[in-house]
Amino acid sequence: MKAVIQRVDGAKLSVEGEICAQIGRGLVVYIGVEQSDTETDVIAFARKLVAMRIFSDGDGKMNLSVTDVGGDILLISNFTLCADISHGNRPSFTAAMRPAIAASGLFDYTVNVVIDCMRGSRGRVERGVFGADMLIDQINDGPVTIVY
Repeated sequence: MKAVIQRVDGAKLSVEGEICAQIGRGLVVYIGVEQSDTETDVIAFARKLVAMRIFSDGDGKMNLSVTDVGGDILLISNFTLCADISHGNRPSFTAAMRPAIAASGLFDYTVNVVIDCMRGSRGRVERGVFGADMLIDQINDGPVTIVY
């Protein structure tokens, strides 16, 4: 599993001109599921995601998690994170999970595990549309970007 985690002041996701998801302060997370990923990998990732201390405390130090600040999470499937560009100029996506139904299932499982990990928090979890061409508007905060 590969993920790009970005701290944001807000984000919205639309498909074919319709807003499908929108969050306030929190995290936008692009997720690429790979052939070797398991449910155990998803659980470890979700726990790390909600506990990661990348929000500033009163002293300006990154010392608070998304749950500490009551932030939201927007999860977006992105198979291009699985690209291999080590040979030639055209990316290879052989590491991306196939068939699409399996990748969709693991992404859905990821969303559900993150929702479970966020229980008790004031924040909410939104998601993109698997396999769709999405437009994402986000206001990066910092910027703070973590690659998992």
